[in-house]
Amino acid sequence: MIMKTTYTSLLRISRWPLVLALGLSLGCSDLEETPDFINPNTFYSSATELELGVNAIYDDLTMGSGDWFNLFYNRYVFECLVGYQVGWEKQPLQYNLGNVTAQDDVIEAYWGQCYRSIYRANAILETADKIDDPTNADRIARLKGEAYFLRAFYYYGLLSYFDNVPLTTTASSDLSSLPTNSGGTRAILDQIYQDCQAAAAVLPTEYTGANLGRATQWAAKTLLMKAQLWDGKWAEAKATADDIVTNSGLTLYEDFSYNFDVAHENMGERIFEGQVSAAANANEYNNHSAHFNPEDLPTDLGGAGWSWLSATQDFRASYDENDKRLAGTFLDEYPTGRTAKDADGNYPIVHWSADAPYNLSRFGGIVDPNANPNNPDELVFGKAWSAKLTEIQPGGAWTSTERNTIYLRYADVLLGHSEACNESGTGDPYLGINQVRRRAGLPELSGLSQESLRDAIVHERMQEFAFEQVMYPELRRKSTFGGSPDYLGDYIRHFATLYGVNRQPKAKDYVLPIPLKEILGNANVSQNPQWQ
Repeated sequence: MIMKTTYTSLLRISRWPLVLALGLSLGCSDLEETPDFINPNTFYSSATELELGVNAIYDDLTMGSGDWFNLFYNRYVFECLVGYQVGWEKQPLQYNLGNVTAQDDVIEAYWGQCYRSIYRANAILETADKIDDPTNADRIARLKGEAYFLRAFYYYGLLSYFDNVPLTTTASSDLSSLPTNSGGTRAILDQIYQDCQAAAAVLPTEYTGANLGRATQWAAKTLLMKAQLWDGKWAEAKATADDIVTNSGLTLYEDFSYNFDVAHENMGERIFEGQVSAAANANEYNNHSAHFNPEDLPTDLGGAGWSWLSATQDFRASYDENDKRLAGTFLDEYPTGRTAKDADGNYPIVHWSADAPYNLSRFGGIVDPNANPNNPDELVFGKAWSAKLTEIQPGGAWTSTERNTIYLRYADVLLGHSEACNESGTGDPYLGINQVRRRAGLPELSGLSQESLRDAIVHERMQEFAFEQVMYPELRRKSTFGGSPDYLGDYIRHFATLYGVNRQPKAKDYVLPIPLKEILGNANVSQNPQWQ
């Protein structure tokens, strides 16, 4: 097992981005040393201090900035727009119903977190060249590379949901020069290209020891490939994917579940992940398990009172029964506190069944409370709980989380390679997808038309990346509202029809609105056309 990596960060940029700063405190209360003020123009004098500032840019990958509605939490609310992942109350339920507004709390939170980190990166990049520390020139160059990558990462996160977002590359200290989104997605994509290329030029291919978990050259190139796919630059995306496949030495784990456990963090096919460890730092837990844990998981095994997110029974049943990813994606069994204890005084073990009663309500799909705790035939559940995010730990609280938050995996590169080859009509479009399918124990594909292979790649992404909160962006990227293909619309219609939800695809489902506070406070920003 590798050493768990958590980063100590000093700098907290003392403003929230853009006009969201108008409604939030501009103080420095979350500085570890709580000084009156840290001026980035005078604080940095060495590579060590610069590293503390870079560490702060990583904070929003997890809960390092103290936000309950953290970056990944907000993403799994957005994911509920698709319909395969469902929730029974609050924001997840409203997104399942297609009820999204520009005043939404999670939209405001996600927007603010991304721009907070972008401003932190801007501040680092503006000051790094001013540091006179010649003995650490290589370290400073690497830290600049991390800042470039992280800025691109957060911009890609904004692009994935909002399309036309404001672009800023300076650490502006006032509201007199607010950025504009007049450049649209083109300006953001060009900036992502520039930053990823600058990062890849200086970042190492791997780290050891305390630096494990920092952005690598392969993380920068993977993000570059994803941006090229988004941009429809198929030849460029193929070239980038070819580079990673040929030169990185990365391979898929034989066991799919290694992507989500503690023992294999920051290694192998796990290209980039947010660092989490309540054992190392009580404030560095995540709240993902609390929201994805089974509703009836006993509290002394890490159960929490929320547990409002799962996949539908139908979605889990859509997997091939021989798919080896099932065990790493869904809980097949767990101890329940909903029934009486068994004859030995233990919590009974419940098992998933495609035939168990199921509906979208809070308790729909959970074991019957009157089930005989000694009769396995009655101990069944139908909700598709996530194995990727759930941490069942005897004696542990829901805050005692250790699993990192996964953002980039090698499987994404392989499927991106197949997509780029298929769309460009060059190379071997089956190379990547068949590696993913072989690991899953599924038959290899061959001889498909371009359209059929396109469908197969999207389907493979859904089955590979369920619960990783990337499929709403991926589906909308490949879909045209009212046109063809329309993968997102197909999922929405299937969900609504199967479960009797009063919803039909609409243009607003295909992009999120820019927060209303941003529109009202920044005259340089215009709302997305679908939301005007």
